Amino acid sequence: MGFGDADPSNVSPLVHGAEMRIAESRAVSRALRKAYGVGLCSVEELGWSPCAADPVTPKRHDPIPNVNNGHHNGEHRLRDRLCLLIRRHKLDANLVKAYAADYCGTAVLKEAKRDLVEAFVNDLEERATKDREGLVCHLNSYSKSQEATP
Repeated sequence: MGFGDADPSNVSPLVHGAEMRIAESRAVSRALRKAYGVGLCSVEELGWSPCAADPVTPKRHDPIPNVNNGHHNGEHRLRDRLCLLIRRHKLDANLVKAYAADYCGTAVLKEAKRDLVEAFVNDLEERATKDREGLVCHLNSYSKSQEATP
């Protein structure tokens, strides 16, 4: 089971009028992701961020785009930033999750307070950018503890 939403503010102008279909695609993607334990969110869940189509000016790429998925309270933006970081730096999502829980001082990540998770995401972004190899080495230390856990 999964839930998806879509409205004109978080879908491409090319699909305006088809928000119900986009919401359904997002819900199916989320349900499949949960059913199979995939730690990354789908492209459909990231929403759409408008950008200027000026061919003369080169497009500026922010380290992590400000995607809000239509959730104006920022609830899902943090998760999306983490997913993008994992993809961009080709990190193991399960090891990042174990590291995040440890960083936040909780047994599982979903028990962590939002401000701690936000600090973790910021720290992870900085470490991945400055010293990816060191970060990967640190993440690999969590694979041993996962293997020992039944």
